[in-house]
Amino acid sequence: MNALTSLLGTEHPLIQAPMAGVQGAALAVAVSNAGALGSLPCAMLTPEAMERELTAIQAGTQRPFNVNFFCHTPPEPDEAREAAWRFWLATYYEEAGIDIASVPSGPGRVPFNRAAADVLERFRPKVVSFHFGLPDIDLLERVKSWGSVVLSSATTVEEARWLEAFGVDAIIAQGVEAGGHRGMFLVDDLTTQIGTFALLPQIVAAVGLPVIAAGGIADAAGVAAAMALGASGVQVGTAYLCCPEATTSAVHRAALHSEAAHHTALTHVFTGRPARGIVNRVMRELGAMNPAAPAFPLATAAMAPLRAHWEAKGSGDFSPLWSGQNPSGCREAPAAEITRSLIEGFSARA
Repeated sequence: MNALTSLLGTEHPLIQAPMAGVQGAALAVAVSNAGALGSLPCAMLTPEAMERELTAIQAGTQRPFNVNFFCHTPPEPDEAREAAWRFWLATYYEEAGIDIASVPSGPGRVPFNRAAADVLERFRPKVVSFHFGLPDIDLLERVKSWGSVVLSSATTVEEARWLEAFGVDAIIAQGVEAGGHRGMFLVDDLTTQIGTFALLPQIVAAVGLPVIAAGGIADAAGVAAAMALGASGVQVGTAYLCCPEATTSAVHRAALHSEAAHHTALTHVFTGRPARGIVNRVMRELGAMNPAAPAFPLATAAMAPLRAHWEAKGSGDFSPLWSGQNPSGCREAPAAEITRSLIEGFSARA
């Protein structure tokens, strides 16, 4: 028992990272029932889908769980930028035999809003976490009024101080090794993004809150190392991607088990915002960071048909194959087994 387990109400200070697009209620339930904190990502869910998933979690566990949301500001549509992006993709559409003019534009992810809060209030989860900062103050206060613990990700010391000033209960120190979207929200400069074991002690020294280490932690030794550097707990994502409870596609699973998984990069060609994934054809040919990509999340729409076309053929050449830099813990094992193996890192330190 430490400050974080007391706050979260869990047996162990381990959080399963919310991973939109590759999981639902089943993974969250399995992790929570194993004594850690399971998480449900909601950035890609409609209010109706969110309600179904939350109902399934409450039916599957009596233990605490985390519900996660994005907090980005939706950009204004930019027709010129969208047209430029589709020009870059035109050759790929021709290769796939898809009419690019038939593809509608639109967002791929939605920030936390009143509709989501209305659904969430009926469930009042123990923990609510945010990515890309925090929601508007009225929404944040509404979440706090239910008694929910609030977490958010920081990728720099400045972001950690900002989150502390705005009232979070604990901070996730997201190192640059982490898979999926960077939680950066005060700056866009990728040179500010540093490794977990460099970032973690600096944030621990800068704030008076529990700090959760995230990024590159794949086994008990990594857990023990993070705790030795002052973490109150850890958040792990990539190690859970190949669990049977995850909904990770066959193409994505194959990539995680291949040599390709050892080469990841930050890219925004899939969504418009930097995220770490396994390097594939479209990242190599367009460039992982292509200035033509529309603002987040508008880049998603034009890439989606290409992803669907090639995945149907068994190829991940146009898929966001999210993964951290350390895929060594990712294996075909039940989530409870993965959780138990990670928990050993806490007793190893003790």
